[in-house]
Amino acid sequence: MVAVLALLGLASAVSVTQSVVSDRSVAAAREVTVATWNMCGVQQWGCAETGSRSEKKRQLKRLATRAGARVILVQEACAADLKATRKALGSSWRSSFKAYKWRDRNGRKSTVQCAARGQGAAGFGILSDSAVSEVTAVASQQPTVGLQRGILCATVAAHRLRICNAHLSPPGSDTAHPDWDFRDDQLKALVGAASGRRTVYGGDMNVDPPEDGSPSAWVWPAGPYTAYRECDQSSASSRSGRPTHSSGHKLDYLFTRLPRSGCDVRDTGASDHRALLIRVRTA
Repeated sequence: MVAVLALLGLASAVSVTQSVVSDRSVAAAREVTVATWNMCGVQQWGCAETGSRSEKKRQLKRLATRAGARVILVQEACAADLKATRKALGSSWRSSFKAYKWRDRNGRKSTVQCAARGQGAAGFGILSDSAVSEVTAVASQQPTVGLQRGILCATVAAHRLRICNAHLSPPGSDTAHPDWDFRDDQLKALVGAASGRRTVYGGDMNVDPPEDGSPSAWVWPAGPYTAYRECDQSSASSRSGRPTHSSGHKLDYLFTRLPRSGCDVRDTGASDHRALLIRVRTA
């Protein structure tokens, strides 16, 4: 990454929605399922044919009620849809949300809005079956001109987990410098923010696994696949996994140091991304 780049978006707003009722105690389970899903909910981004708004919300809810996810990382979501799903899941559920920003050539930032009336801002966030705290928007290199995504971390005390959700910038994201690649710096920031044994981090990385011969293998830092293991990692030497995108690529990841007891790739039928679910032993 070019050294003169400044860190952008350090003061990005993060909204945290907690229920107004007193938080009920949630006993830490011996195993917890964490999911990540790019909803493709921003219609103007080529998502109009991937499923209706109501179906996307229904499938997000099903990840909790049918698939058993206690924490869900979402990308390309609309603020109102995330809020509606949280309410539908019940009063114990919480959410945090960070809007995508567009930075123009004059350095001005504007919040990206979803196309349909009433959907609110477009962004990414975390759904949890219990209270979240220490919600942090992690500083990372972002395009100087173009769409700024980001990294969001939060603590889920009931499960004794630190969770980080990342949506990385694909190549060409900086319209002023289309040859710049930000994923190496963003991955380093993500791994640094998620350090610790009781963490699960991942999201839509917009990059293939670092297999031998992969042209993007250089963006991956030390840590993933070694100190941490990926949901679909079959062995210590494995650097692959099942496709999570309709293009046939694996773009979605979940890493942890906790013992893994299961990994599922689930086609919701309402996005160009499949949902990825990891089950970890927390006791």
